[in-house]
Amino acid sequence: MNLLNLFKSSENIVEYHQGEIIFSEGTRGDVMYAVLDGEVEIIVNNNPVEVIKPGNIFGEMALIEESFRSATAIARTECKLALVDQKKFLYMVQQTPYFSLEIMRLLADRLRNMNSGGQTRNLNSQS
Repeated sequence: MNLLNLFKSSENIVEYHQGEIIFSEGTRGDVMYAVLDGEVEIIVNNNPVEVIKPGNIFGEMALIEESFRSATAIARTECKLALVDQKKFLYMVQQTPYFSLEIMRLLADRLRNMNSGGQTRNLNSQS
């Protein structure tokens, strides 16, 4: 199973143009995003730290800890993103064990990356 398969038929899809800000560091977040098409760059303290590609998610921390955004997300290319609100997120965690495991792997990977120097990396779909 691929995360992309979980979101490709989503009813809540938005498109962003290259260079458009999706959200800014320090703002309150109430949704996470799944990349269906295109690339999103994640920037922390004005430093690029990650490129999110189709089949991956970002902005999940806003739903997990209900705090301010810790990064800025900018459309690196034309993007098509599925929005996931708190209700959908909780449903997916409860009903799809694979989704929960992928969220934990993603957070562990990002923490490991930050602890090892945090150089910009591409996050590709793994399965």
